[in-house]
Amino acid sequence: MIDAEVQAAYLARPMPLLPGKLPPPLLQRLLRFRGAPDRRVVLGPAFGLDAAVIDLGPQYLILKSDPVTFTVEEVGWYAVHVNANDVAVMGARPAWFQSTIIVPPRTAPGVVRQIFRDIDRSARGLGIAVTGGHTEISPAVKQPIVAGDMQGLVRRDGLVTAAGAQVGDLVIMTKWAGIEGTSIIARRLAGEARKALGDRGRREAARFNHRPGISVVTEALLAARAGATAMHDPTEGGVAAALFELATASGRRLVANLDRIVVHPHTVRLCAHLGLRPLGLIASGALLLTIPERHATALLGAFSRRRIPAAVIGAVERGRGVAAYREGKRVRFEWSPRDELTRLE
Repeated sequence: MIDAEVQAAYLARPMPLLPGKLPPPLLQRLLRFRGAPDRRVVLGPAFGLDAAVIDLGPQYLILKSDPVTFTVEEVGWYAVHVNANDVAVMGARPAWFQSTIIVPPRTAPGVVRQIFRDIDRSARGLGIAVTGGHTEISPAVKQPIVAGDMQGLVRRDGLVTAAGAQVGDLVIMTKWAGIEGTSIIARRLAGEARKALGDRGRREAARFNHRPGISVVTEALLAARAGATAMHDPTEGGVAAALFELATASGRRLVANLDRIVVHPHTVRLCAHLGLRPLGLIASGALLLTIPERHATALLGAFSRRRIPAAVIGAVERGRGVAAYREGKRVRFEWSPRDELTRLE
């Protein structure tokens, strides 16, 4: 929950909305509008949670929807993966995908065909069935938009949510910060990326969406089986926003050692060149999780055997928010619901 005083202060002086996520105080207030009551809804709208949970008896149905708006390249491929991630971090295997595809007038038919092919390719790769959706040509958009909807099933005793972190747990992060954002910048601003990284470095950074990749399905399902108490998929706002969201959802304080958060040298140089914060850059491909200390070594070993980089970056304690440390000293924790990519628009 967002602190009541923070909500009141924001709502007393509301600001015009800027690109990115809704400001948390406003979002918290809007989440009260949730339609008719239904006892089968185990988890509905809530800040920091990745998906909804419906009680189907022996199993839970996990429901997720998310659009892709930051890129036009491989937009269908992105839509499948980002929605699959949010189902997997609940402990469920993604199973069924639908999408709403909206393109502007005069879009070439080949562009739409490629979106369908990318959805098919990525869904097949994850064992997901495409079950339907909607397509539309509309002047309301200036680029192709794909809004995905993913569903999956999990046993009742296998559910994991972002609200489950417990005092004493360790915080683990896989891969590194800003994977997706680095790839987007390297493709969208190729000239600037070339200045910062050279031609070879730019090409490598542009491929971050495929290597190491933006999917966390494998590591999320591994972590769920290993005893993770909470998981969260960092997207808009980057690792910094995800830490805040995880702390808020759990009602606990996360102590984060910023020196332990891995940032690839390409991301460091690209962000320095453009004046961006790496930890605020959209970060699909990384996974944040909490796990009891007694299970952490086994999980890190499982990650290592599958060549998934991972590190302990902090711990969970009583309190609220995020306590950040660098070189052993407490530092101001900076996060924003606005992704760093929006500063380039």
